[in-house]
Amino acid sequence: MSAKTLNILLVEDDAVDVMNVQRAFKKNNIHSALYVAGNGQQALELLRSAAVPASNRLILLDLNMPRMNGLEFLRALRADPELRSTPVVVLTTSNDERDRVASYHLHVAGYLLKPVTFPAFVELMAALNTYWTRVEMP
Repeated sequence: MSAKTLNILLVEDDAVDVMNVQRAFKKNNIHSALYVAGNGQQALELLRSAAVPASNRLILLDLNMPRMNGLEFLRALRADPELRSTPVVVLTTSNDERDRVASYHLHVAGYLLKPVTFPAFVELMAALNTYWTRVEMP
């Protein structure tokens, strides 16, 4: 059985974290398409313009970003009838209980803390890929 290719939108303002995700994809041989937005506003523009294909779409979302943070982005996403069913996994440094609760209230599929070390990051991306390539997407 071949795993399906995902269209992943990484919403992340930290260039090092973007690079870590890209390197982890390469190390894990993940061939999903990776699109990057530097903040929530840019992410909404990419999604609404269909720059990120609608099929098998998944969003990896940082919470702490300028202009439009992750929670603001989630509120806008869930309010948009065209985008509201898009699965979102929060990938953040925020271990704040309020952020976690607010994220789940906005129907995220998961809330993951960014690993400190690169090998742990690689392992996390591999686990996420294994899971999402087997899940039936909306």
